[in-house]
Amino acid sequence: MNLLSSENMILFSFALIVIAFLYSSVGHGGASGYLALMTIFAFPISVMKPSALLLNLFVSSISFFFYYKMNYFKPKLFYPFAIASIPAAFIGGFITLDNTIYKIILGVVLVFAALRLFGIFNFKEKEAVTINIPLALTIGFVIGLLSGMLGIGGGIILSPILLFLGWASIKESAAISSLFIFVNSFAGIMGFFLGGKTVPTESFYLVPIAVVGGVLGGYYGSGYFSNKTLKIVLGTVILMASIKLIFP
Repeated sequence: MNLLSSENMILFSFALIVIAFLYSSVGHGGASGYLALMTIFAFPISVMKPSALLLNLFVSSISFFFYYKMNYFKPKLFYPFAIASIPAAFIGGFITLDNTIYKIILGVVLVFAALRLFGIFNFKEKEAVTINIPLALTIGFVIGLLSGMLGIGGGIILSPILLFLGWASIKESAAISSLFIFVNSFAGIMGFFLGGKTVPTESFYLVPIAVVGGVLGGYYGSGYFSNKTLKIVLGTVILMASIKLIFP
């Protein structure tokens, strides 16, 4: 990969596997982690967004497969979010933000992602509450638009909302979020393509690396896996990347 030296590529690949593993284990695609990692390794923004969306497609689909097998997926809860988020993510994929604005918005989202890994926004399960369809549609649209613009899937935002509102259990939110991430990433990358842009060849080299972590994470995460130390380390890395983005 021309963007990195051989030594940095080895380090980057190891970190990528760890990120894919951890995010897949909780039903996420890992875009916020990939973007943080690419920020630290000084990837061009033109490479970051499509690469994150591409990796999201593979890792989130793997994670969804394992959670679906364990019967955690609730279609009736997924559809309201997806109906609104898919067209919004497609529109967001068309939008190219100014580099400075992109970095600031992404930096703020990464701060949120880091705090989640630290356990600050990890809400406990509540007694099941009937979903509010208009609210779900609104949430889906907003997250979808943000996902398409930034190159994320939105699961890092959707999961705590589902738990906070009492609409899903932890495992159910992981299953829903993984498919939500997949459809948003697909819509976002389609918008990216139709906007006249292309995915750099280098991005495809990263897919097999992320898939290894995604398979392991999905397998263990859909069962009983939990690793607080790893989450704290990754959260610290993401927080460092967010600071680098906001205060270059």
